[in-house]
Amino acid sequence: MRTIGLLAGMSWESSAIYYRRLNEMVRERLGGLHSAELLMRSVDFAPVAALQAEGDWDRLTGLMVAAARRLEAGGAQGIMICSNTMHRMADEVAASIDVPLLHIGDATATAVKAAGSRQPLLLGTRFTMEGDFYRARLRDRHGLEVLLPDSHGRALVDRVIYDELCLGRVTDASRAAYLDIVAQAKRDGADGVIFGCTEVGLLIGGIDLGVAAFDTAELHCAAGVDFMLS
Repeated sequence: MRTIGLLAGMSWESSAIYYRRLNEMVRERLGGLHSAELLMRSVDFAPVAALQAEGDWDRLTGLMVAAARRLEAGGAQGIMICSNTMHRMADEVAASIDVPLLHIGDATATAVKAAGSRQPLLLGTRFTMEGDFYRARLRDRHGLEVLLPDSHGRALVDRVIYDELCLGRVTDASRAAYLDIVAQAKRDGADGVIFGCTEVGLLIGGIDLGVAAFDTAELHCAAGVDFMLS
């Protein structure tokens, strides 16, 4: 079994899902007492979120590169960034290490195409929804065009992620607001929903949305286990 290094803590609420699901998936495939070979570098999210808000992506890139190198030095044979937003610097991280970086966008796009979805709604932080680093990868590498909520919807989705989900708060009001955004997107032609933040599944995971749902944390973990056991 290969060892995966997890760049985690952004936020730890979803990183805990990664740890649990990677271990569960390995046990499901190998049986018995088997579990995942993992290393984790979990950061303090408060200063990371502050740098995101300030737009200091250069400093964040330096932090991510240093963390990835530490994981590689510790024996990681592949790296996973447990956050969609922090894939903004995925190319720089990948170039700084000698082991594969397993990109969350690639795992997601594979599942979207397999389901026959061609115009999914993307829900994530404003950085993921409004920046081009994530959408461009889906478009240029996988031929997928995503739909976005309107400006009000994007602000709401982002606020719920940072002010609630990253703090472990899951409310009925926010769930209803997300479902309203999904319903509008379906009227606009969306044929799927990408949970483009690894915390979104905490809010609307397991709900029948009327279209295919793509939980990026779950899909990323499945790709990680494929790599570990290949």
